[in-house]
Amino acid sequence: MKLFFGEIVPEVKISEEEQTHIAKVLRMREGEEIFVTDGKGNLAKGNLTFEGKRVLIETTEIQQNLPNFSTQLHIAIAPTKNIDRIEFFLEKATEMAVSEITLIQTEKTERKNLNIEKLRKQSISASKQSLRFHFPIITDLTKFSDFIKTLDPKSTFVAHCNENLERIDLKEINPQKNITFLIGPEGDFSDKETQLLAERGIKAVSLGNQRLRTETAGVFVAAWNYFKMMQRL
Repeated sequence: MKLFFGEIVPEVKISEEEQTHIAKVLRMREGEEIFVTDGKGNLAKGNLTFEGKRVLIETTEIQQNLPNFSTQLHIAIAPTKNIDRIEFFLEKATEMAVSEITLIQTEKTERKNLNIEKLRKQSISASKQSLRFHFPIITDLTKFSDFIKTLDPKSTFVAHCNENLERIDLKEINPQKNITFLIGPEGDFSDKETQLLAERGIKAVSLGNQRLRTETAGVFVAAWNYFKMMQRL
C-alpha cells in the first residue's frame, strides 16, 4: 500500500507536500494506485493523475470511520535535552499505536523550546510508514502543574525511579479503554512533583529493575500497551 496524507472530506485531496514528494522524489507515474488518509480514520483509494504541476487522485473507493485501536494510550513525557532522543521515541511510539503524546515541562526539564511542527510531521511520516489511519495527537510543551489538573486518577499512572515510594507492577494494571502514562525527565520528577501526583491519587508504576532513559521508558510503555492489545485480538 502506497499511503499518503491529505483530505478526504468534503473531497479527496493530496497535501501539497505529498504532491511534491510523489512527483519529484518518488517520480511516480500517472495511473499508479495510491491510498490517501486524513489521519482521522478515513481512507481513499484511487489512481494518480497529473494536471500540470498538480498531483491528483482519481478516487475509486472511500472508507470512512475505520476502527481505531482498542486502547487509547496517552503518553505525557518530558522532552530530553538531546532532541534526537525524543524524536526517536515519537517515531517508535507512533508505530506502536500511541494515541496522544504530550510534551510536559517539569522542574528538571532542560529543554524549553520545541519545533512542534517538525515533530508532528515526523509523526505523520511514521503513521504512514506503519499504515495508520488514525494519527496520534502531538501536544506542544505543557507545564506539569497545568497538565495534572486534567488527569483522571483512575486511568493515569506515573513511572518514576523513587524506590522509597510505593510502586505497582505493570501486570497489576487492568485493561482500559483510555490510559495515560507520565514519564519524567532526565533526573526524574522532583519530590514535589511526585508528591503532587500522589495527592491526586495517581499510582506510581515500576518499569523493572533497570533504570531506563526517558525515551526508553516511553518506548517501553508504548510496546507494553501494543503487546496487550495484540493479545486481545
